[in-house]
Amino acid sequence: MNCLVVLSHPLPESLNRHFADIAMRELAAAGHKVTLLDLYRSEFDPRLTPAERGSYYGERFDETALELHAQALREAEVLVLVFPTWWFGLPAMLKGWVDRVFAPGIAFDHGSDFGPIKPLLHNLRHVVAVTTLGSPWWVDRLVMRRPVRRILKWGLFKACAPRASFAMLPFYAAEKPQPQRVMRFTDAIRRQLRKIG
Repeated sequence: MNCLVVLSHPLPESLNRHFADIAMRELAAAGHKVTLLDLYRSEFDPRLTPAERGSYYGERFDETALELHAQALREAEVLVLVFPTWWFGLPAMLKGWVDRVFAPGIAFDHGSDFGPIKPLLHNLRHVVAVTTLGSPWWVDRLVMRRPVRRILKWGLFKACAPRASFAMLPFYAAEKPQPQRVMRFTDAIRRQLRKIG
């Protein structure tokens, strides 16, 4: 299958990069085609341009500056997002990628009279979100009620790719990444990706 891995972390030696590498190796070993979009390394601009916003409700969304990203998303059957959770939200780089690439004519079409949107990511079968958090598990789950998971699963993918399965793998207390915990988490990534058939 066509697998798209989107990495959003500014440091090349981060845990996020390590987890992205694990995911890419696992998918490639299973015979899948793997494409990496490293948003920081490629210097992706997360700002929605005036031309893009101006065409949002026009006849055709202006995706001229996004062709590589739009094509990769359209062709993806598996999408793996690897990113840190900062302040219980998506990092600005990844949020900007979503704002610009999950656009009309790419991820969805507008509904008539601005009713419910029509999903366009029909190829997308599996979404796996791998994230690191500085907080302990109980703050994310019990206090904050997993805001990033809710946004991704219900706000984004159920709207644009409703047939895709969704899994989220959070690595908590990431500022104290003991080697054994990291190994257990990489095993969890491998197990999750092996479920993709």
